[in-house]
Amino acid sequence: MYDVTATGELLIDFTRNGLSEQNNRIYEANPGGAPCNVLAMLGKLGYKTAFIGKVGDDEFGKLLKNTISEQKIDSIGLVMDPDAKTTLAFVDNDETGDRSFSFYRKPGADMLLKKEEVNYELIDNCRIFHFGSLSMTDEPMRSATYAMVDYAKKKNKIISFDPNLRPPLWESEELAAKQIWYGIEQCDILKIADNEIEWLTGTDDYDKGIEIIRERTHAKLINVTLGPNGSIAYYGDHKVFMEPYLNKDTIETTGAGDTFSACALHAVLKHGLDNLTEENLKEMLQFANAAASLITTKKGALRVMPEEKEIKELINTY
Repeated sequence: MYDVTATGELLIDFTRNGLSEQNNRIYEANPGGAPCNVLAMLGKLGYKTAFIGKVGDDEFGKLLKNTISEQKIDSIGLVMDPDAKTTLAFVDNDETGDRSFSFYRKPGADMLLKKEEVNYELIDNCRIFHFGSLSMTDEPMRSATYAMVDYAKKKNKIISFDPNLRPPLWESEELAAKQIWYGIEQCDILKIADNEIEWLTGTDDYDKGIEIIRERTHAKLINVTLGPNGSIAYYGDHKVFMEPYLNKDTIETTGAGDTFSACALHAVLKHGLDNLTEENLKEMLQFANAAASLITTKKGALRVMPEEKEIKELINTY
């Protein structure tokens, strides 16, 4: 039995790591991809997880398979494609640690998973099924994602969705919006960033944005991440805000949203989704904000998720 099964992109994040003696940029090959970042954090919290996706049968693909196995993410659902290359992303950071991306994915192996290649037993045997929008940028992975979501719904699984908007990967903004709305309409748990609400709904008033989103979703729990300004949980009539844990040692924000998502799923796995109290929501946001703060002090995400002890220590110092 798995606590969470996820699908989507698994790739290498080449992250800036200084300059060489010849004044050339140095990039570090960090295993990444939002869904497995989420699973890696859940693994640190003691949960059993599995991943469904595709990488190339190349050196990077082998590195990724070995990495997720090291993180105790079951890789039985990972397909190795002998004819496709593993997707690569080059990540640059500004002085605040915020990122810009250049992707090598035309096509990348993660886009090429077919619905016939999906290991549906990994969905049968999970409590929560998690996905993001990047598995819906192109066919055949889009149809595979639809098939997995339909299967999870038929099996009465809790469905979690994170838009994780990356405009360079979409043919058009209209297609991105269509697929992101699909994810929102299917999910029970939604994690969405402040800039994604503004992009999707046309308003920077989060309450109004959530009203618009709620017209098209049955999601019971909606979490809004505000970057360095904290986070908000919307649940029934509850709206709970939590201050951020700003960190002087922040170097980049890769994986912060994924770490937050995992901690929100941790709360649902502990308490269920039907009777969350305001205290549960405060505890969830506090823990998630602290964990997200810690990941910003490290390069990459998948291999360096914080331990539960570190998270609690940071909370206790505030």
